[in-house]
Amino acid sequence: MPSSPGDDPRLSPDAAAPPAPAAPTFTVFDDGRTIASGSLPEVALAMCSAGLADGPRSALIFDDASGRVVDLDLAGSEDDVAARARRTSEALIRRRLGLTRTPGHDPHPARTTAALEGRDVSLLPRHWRWLDAQRGGAPATLRRLVDAARADGADDDRRRASQEAAYRFLSAVAGDLEGFEEALRALFRGDRNAFLRETDGWPPDLTEYTLALSTHAWSSPGSGDPSR
Repeated sequence: MPSSPGDDPRLSPDAAAPPAPAAPTFTVFDDGRTIASGSLPEVALAMCSAGLADGPRSALIFDDASGRVVDLDLAGSEDDVAARARRTSEALIRRRLGLTRTPGHDPHPARTTAALEGRDVSLLPRHWRWLDAQRGGAPATLRRLVDAARADGADDDRRRASQEAAYRFLSAVAGDLEGFEEALRALFRGDRNAFLRETDGWPPDLTEYTLALSTHAWSSPGSGDPSR
C-alpha cells in the first residue's frame, strides 16, 4: 500500500529544522573609515549618534555577507530608526531562507524546506530507463544527482560569491582610488599578494574589510586572512 505524504518523515512537522542562518551583521563606512559594525539597529543608531543621519549622507551601510549597500531611512526618533532597521534585517533573513511573508504562511523553515515541489522534466527514453533502474527510482536519483553536482561545485560557488561580494563593496567605495582596476583584476585572478600591492596606499579599513569579504576568493587556502 503506497504511503501517504503524511508518512514521509521529510514532511513531518517534527522533522529536524535546517540550521538557522546567522543573524546578519553590517558595517558602516564613511570616507574610507569604519564607523560602526553590528546588527542593523546597532549600526543605524550609531550613525544617528555620529550625526550621519542629517543632511547629505556620505556614509554607507554594507551587508557583511554580500557586500551590498543597504538603504535605510534614518529619519525620525531613535525608536523609529531601530524599528525600521529590525524590519529590514528580518526581511533579509527571510530572503536568505527563500521565504516570503504572506497571510497564512507557515514561518517554520523545517516545514517549508522539507516539502517536495513537482515540475515537468523532459528526458529521452534511455535516460528514463536508466533512472528507473536506480535505487529509489527516478525522483530519488535525480535528487541525488543534483545534490552531488552542488557538492562538486561548492568550492567554485564560494569563490565566486566571495569575489562578487568584494567587487560590490569596492565598486561602491574605491572607484576613485589609485590602483582600483588593477586591484579588481587581482581579485578575480585570486592573487592576494597582487591585490595587497595595488591597495597598499588605500585606507586600511577598506583593505581589511575587502579581505574579510573575499575569504574564499584567493588561490591559496586561508589567503583571505586580513593580516599582512
